[in-house]
Amino acid sequence: MSDNIYARLENVSLSYGDKHVLDGINLDIVKGAITCLIGLSGAGKSTVLRLLNGLRTPTSGRVYVEGVDIATLHKKELVKLRQQIGFAFQFSALFDSLSIYDNVALPLRENTSLSEPEIHTLVETLLSTVGLEQSAQALPSELSGGMLKRAGFARAVIAHPAMVLYDEPTTGLDPIITRLLTDIIRNLQIRDKSTAVVVSHDLESIYAMADYIAMLYDGKIIAYGTVAEIHSSTNPFVMQFIHGEIEGPIHVG
Repeated sequence: MSDNIYARLENVSLSYGDKHVLDGINLDIVKGAITCLIGLSGAGKSTVLRLLNGLRTPTSGRVYVEGVDIATLHKKELVKLRQQIGFAFQFSALFDSLSIYDNVALPLRENTSLSEPEIHTLVETLLSTVGLEQSAQALPSELSGGMLKRAGFARAVIAHPAMVLYDEPTTGLDPIITRLLTDIIRNLQIRDKSTAVVVSHDLESIYAMADYIAMLYDGKIIAYGTVAEIHSSTNPFVMQFIHGEIEGPIHVG
């Protein structure tokens, strides 16, 4: 694997019983870049994220992270790998009984030997970065959807992981908050010089943050390239999807 590739899916297929979710996909995740995954609902985008951090195991094929086939890792090695991969879940997955501060501090308390004063400095700085400095002691139930997303982002990146996975970070949010979250994802990636993989349906947000885009359809990656390359694609499936057209090869209904 070349030095500029952080992770790779190589001829990966995944099935749940008779349902084939992924069918022999190949995908390189470029180090230090943001790769966005697009496609219809149920296309397997979120499954790719779970393959990248070992939450799912492929039915066939290989998943490499930093050149290591993660299927060969023992449990302790996989746990260690996951400490280098932040995951911002679609519904934030914060602990309801913990304050926002304690949710964000949790990875540092569990996986580092930092002192509480050191943790406090890091958490307070990051909460300020994502605009939640006034909500540190609030419970998740007291926050809006956009604020919960930002808190989830903060927890995912607090330990400066090498790769961050974002699952539907802007779904259901208004355009202003969507732009705010898009800017935060890009700014955090620049701050940490990290690699990011983002699953999203929001094309405007994707165009604003992506370095590379991969489109999944029918279990396969049917297009991959820069924003400009995807936007100018002549693939009829890609054209129909990015232009939101009813008529085309993608069956609607």
